Amino acid sequence: MVMVSSLNGRITRGDDLKIGLWTSKEDIKFFSSLRDKFNLIVMGRKTYEAVRNEIELKPNKLRIVLTKNPAIYSKDTVKGSLEFTDEHPAKLLRRLGLKGYKNCLLVGGSEIATLFLKLSLVDELYLTIEPRIFGKGKFMLADGDFEAHLKLISFKKLNRRGTLNLRYKVQKVRHGD
Repeated sequence: MVMVSSLNGRITRGDDLKIGLWTSKEDIKFFSSLRDKFNLIVMGRKTYEAVRNEIELKPNKLRIVLTKNPAIYSKDTVKGSLEFTDEHPAKLLRRLGLKGYKNCLLVGGSEIATLFLKLSLVDELYLTIEPRIFGKGKFMLADGDFEAHLKLISFKKLNRRGTLNLRYKVQKVRHGD
């Protein structure tokens, strides 16, 4: 999973879903480099809506959009490149694993991040923290009854302003930890 956040945990600035307007060029470069390493990318409908005009479809790179209403995106579907589904995330990942996909990059907002974390479907989290504070906007995670324990793998200062890129391993939680 990859996310970018303000220092106070906001992933949007107010109601504006275009993170490229406030995230650093260094984070955009990092995200592009990470995205290019994955041939399977999963996102939610709201993320798709925010970036649909910026997505460059490429051969051998599948993007899956989770939505409650995949039929309304039938005109956007490009078999093998951009597909829409309402499958349960665990079932989706199992199906794609059987098709040979070994790794998946989860991109998106609080709802999709919370859903995948709650289902223990996230192995690693790449988090960029921008040195900004927003009084309004969506938080990184939605409210929910779950807990995730993380272990820092690496960190890097991306620029002089103090943009930080953190990489965490998601630990499997055992009772009593």
